[in-house]
Amino acid sequence: KTSPNTKLVSAFFIMVIPNCEYGENGTLVFADSGLNEEPNAEALSEIAISSSISFKQLVGEEPKVAMLSYSTHGSAKSTSTEKVIEATKLVKEKEPQLLVDGELQLDAAIVPEVFKAPASPIKGKANILVFPDLGAGNIGYKLVQRFAKAEAYGPLCQGIAKPVNDLSRGCSYQDIVGVVAITAVQAQE
Repeated sequence: KTSPNTKLVSAFFIMVIPNCEYGENGTLVFADSGLNEEPNAEALSEIAISSSISFKQLVGEEPKVAMLSYSTHGSAKSTSTEKVIEATKLVKEKEPQLLVDGELQLDAAIVPEVFKAPASPIKGKANILVFPDLGAGNIGYKLVQRFAKAEAYGPLCQGIAKPVNDLSRGCSYQDIVGVVAITAVQAQE
């Protein structure tokens, strides 16, 4: 069953990137990178909110959510960018205290020196990346995992009443140990 007040089950990866200044000392959440193929604006907003709760629970730091796109604050216009803009608006309505911005290109989301979005409340310091669809999220986490030699824990599920997590077919024993530890932390809540 789903958790109380949860409308959508989604999945995320905790990415731990060695020698990385981005995110929270190299730790980021990538969502949804494992479950929802083509989320609409409402679903993206739920993914963002659930991811912020998961980040706070597992990392213990303030969530800073970037709603990703190939456009930053209207630099391009399409149904895809409009979906991300609407999702960002919904997150702000549902959780006004949450630090969120979108639509943002990745560099504007994580690099403070990139001035594509100077008025952004996350100021290039996002630690949660919400991808517009499963293809982008899945490709993104695998690129970072392989190119940056990052630890990728997941897919971890959120929005379920009891902790349930998964492992990719190519996982290592270290991945198994990490996901078991994360599941134990989730079970304590």
